[in-house]
Amino acid sequence: MSRFAEPQDPDFASINRSLDFDRRLWPYDVAQSRAHARMLAAQGIITAEDRDALLAGLDAVEAELRAGTFPFREDDEDIHMAVERRLTELAGPVGGRLHTARSRNDQVATDIALFTREAAEEAVERIEALIAALTDAAEAHLDWPLPGYTHLQRAQPVYLGHHLLAYVWMLARDRERFRFVAGQVANLPLGAGALAGVNFDTDRRMVAAELGFTGVAPNSLDAVSNRDFVLDYLSAAATCATHLSRLGAELVLWSSEEFGFVVLADAWTSGSSIMPQKKNPDAAELLRGKAPRIAGHLAALHGVLHALPLTYNKDLQEDKEHLFDAVDTLRLCLAASAGMVRGAEFRRERMAAAASDELIAATDLADLLVKRGVPFRECHGIVAGLVRDAVTSGRRLSEFTPDELRAHSEHLDAETYDVLAQRSWLESKVSEGGTALPRVREQLALARALLDG
Repeated sequence: MSRFAEPQDPDFASINRSLDFDRRLWPYDVAQSRAHARMLAAQGIITAEDRDALLAGLDAVEAELRAGTFPFREDDEDIHMAVERRLTELAGPVGGRLHTARSRNDQVATDIALFTREAAEEAVERIEALIAALTDAAEAHLDWPLPGYTHLQRAQPVYLGHHLLAYVWMLARDRERFRFVAGQVANLPLGAGALAGVNFDTDRRMVAAELGFTGVAPNSLDAVSNRDFVLDYLSAAATCATHLSRLGAELVLWSSEEFGFVVLADAWTSGSSIMPQKKNPDAAELLRGKAPRIAGHLAALHGVLHALPLTYNKDLQEDKEHLFDAVDTLRLCLAASAGMVRGAEFRRERMAAAASDELIAATDLADLLVKRGVPFRECHGIVAGLVRDAVTSGRRLSEFTPDELRAHSEHLDAETYDVLAQRSWLESKVSEGGTALPRVREQLALARALLDG
């Protein structure tokens, strides 16, 4: 018997059906159904015999799903109804008792919470694998100089180890964001019913304990309508993907012939359909392209939830495709990033040659004048004039005679040539967090400790 006198329009059935993408929730749906059945029996809502029949039926359903032999039907609207339908086919009418004291609303919210928690924990593990790869690479290239850039113009030299460790700290923040996500799914939605609670004396905390939740959602309305934790995941994923896009962009630049700082492993590059000589950094380029895709999912779900009245609305079905694609995309991006870093071959001579440009010692010359009592802004102008003369004459700063230096400032004496010695540009950066080797070694130790925390 149905409330409806007419069958569904085929196009409505298509737009309403979510099975094609939510079937991946089946492990969580089966797990929560087991916990729910045990709780119903413990509370005397169903008999022990019913519980055992339900658990046996769920075991059979899980076996079919795991083996890929589950007989999905065209009229299965979603994974939740498909599991219940098949359970009833296998276990008989007792299968209909499983839905006692729950609704698809709290059932879906629970499945998504379980999925999101697992996805956040996996993201933490993959981030830590990338942190380890970057830390290893930083240690192996601790004192390799290269130019640091602002506006993509050579600015000041840094050590490659220092540069790689910058990404470690971005990822450390990403790890904390995903840990926060995992904490946001601590309360069990199941037991809230459709929106108002259920008409049975259930033990929600028993279910919570079995499913790994630390508590229960305190308000039934919020329990079924809450998707904040999905937004939190998408936000963390968008920021993490943005960090990876910056790494990818640098690998693209550095692997070009114009830079020549790195050679990427063949395993993470591809060729051209027409130009045999090409070795394209496609994986690194895709890190750039995938980041806005994930950010788009975040914006789209904000749009779904914006101004949505309480409690459950079918709009919430749109959470899954955004979440699932973001999880899958971030997983690939983190794997590709770790693989590229592990396989990268950095070219020390090419980086050192680029870092030997004396013009990037300009700030060091200005600081030399500051130490001699000249105000920094005046120093800036003096050194800018010196640089202009060097560019105009096509000479290196160290090729200026002592008289030419004094013509710019009486404070530019023989020590100027010592400042222009390349290693001094790096080792002078002694402030905490700077690129001087003792500081980079301190930072490397912190990065190693990060993986233990």
